[in-house]
Parts: sequence; C-alpha cells; structure tokens
Amino acid sequence: MEEKTAIQTTQPLDDIDRAVIEAMRKDGRTAFSQIAEQLNVSPGMIRLRYNRLVELGYLKVVAVTNPLMMGKRTMAMIGVRTDGSKMLEVANQLSDFDEVVYVVVVSGRYDLMIEVFCRDHEDLLNFLTEKLAKVDGVRETESFMHLKIVKEIYF
Repeated sequence: MEEKTAIQTTQPLDDIDRAVIEAMRKDGRTAFSQIAEQLNVSPGMIRLRYNRLVELGYLKVVAVTNPLMMGKRTMAMIGVRTDGSKMLEVANQLSDFDEVVYVVVVSGRYDLMIEVFCRDHEDLLNFLTEKLAKVDGVRETESFMHLKIVKEIYF
C-alpha cells in the first residue's frame, strides 16, 4: 500500500520526457541509445532524463510476469465490504496475501476491490474461506471470475 497515488513534485514534462516514458512503457528494456537516436539527442541526455523521471516518481520500470505461465490459471476480482473503522487495516492485511495482486479503496457498493491470482478453483475457494473470510473487519465479499482478459495495459 506504499504506492504513490499522486506525484509530490509537479515539474512539467517536455516532449523528450514524454518520449522516454512512452518508450519505457512499451518496453522497459529499451536502450537509451535507441531512444536517443529516435529523438536526435545524446544517450547521456536520455540517461539523465530517465534518472530524473524515476527520482521524481513519474516512472518506475518493473518486470511483469505472465500469471498463466506461472501456474495461476484462476483469476478473480473480489468486492469487499468492511467495518468502516477497519477499512484501511483490512486493505493492508489483504495486501500481504500472496494471491492478492491488486488492492484499491473504492467508493460505491464495496469498500475495497482486490484482484487475486490462484492456481485453480480449489485454490480460490481455499483463499476465500481460509484467508479472506477470516480477516477481522471483512463483512461481506462478492467474487467476479475472470473469463477472458480483453485488454491489459500498464500505464
């Protein structure tokens, strides 16, 4: 739950900054020299811009795994209603579970939405009954099984 939701320092981005971000968004392994060549600038300038963007929190480059290749064949979004005073505590506890890959506090019918990746239906059932249901402060849940991922981007 330590992810930044807003940039602390609001320094304006120029076209080179945006181009570095876009190149890294498409492929985080793109060489600085390749980006520099496309923009007609030096690789050193791209390195400086990249480091500044990371330092300011505009950019974070991470490896993204394919859950299907990792043996996680059952995915679900789960709406969670909590005791109001325990909402953030519950969110933090849920973020500690290995199956949980996404936790967000929301408005509306649910207090939290979580996304889970499990090996199979039995593993999901075990998660729902042996882990999620036993978290103090969880009042109600509703599960939404992923049938097909139509679009998935990393912004």
